[in-house]
Amino acid sequence: MIRQDSFKEFVLDQLAAMESITCRAMFGGFGLYRQGVFFGILHKGRLYFKTNDHTRPAYEEYGMQPFRPSDKQTLKNYYEVPPDILEDGDELVRWAEQAAGGDFPEA
Repeated sequence: MIRQDSFKEFVLDQLAAMESITCRAMFGGFGLYRQGVFFGILHKGRLYFKTNDHTRPAYEEYGMQPFRPSDKQTLKNYYEVPPDILEDGDELVRWAEQAAGGDFPEA
């Protein structure tokens, strides 16, 4: 569990520029919320953000896959965040804003 907690802290540090972020235990991992809106999942050292028809292609272009908490379940609206985005705090905040339903400013 230490590894999961350190990943959670890394992600929260990367998202520090966003206001009103909370993190709650769920799915054997953690859920990310902004002002009560569920927009992300931390699970087994991976980060997944909520997508829609407009945003999903960006994840697919990186070859990312939807969240699969088990072999029998897939949450098709939550896609893994690409490692390049995860490592870039500014980009990660942009993608998180988009996932949380906020404005998505152009780069």
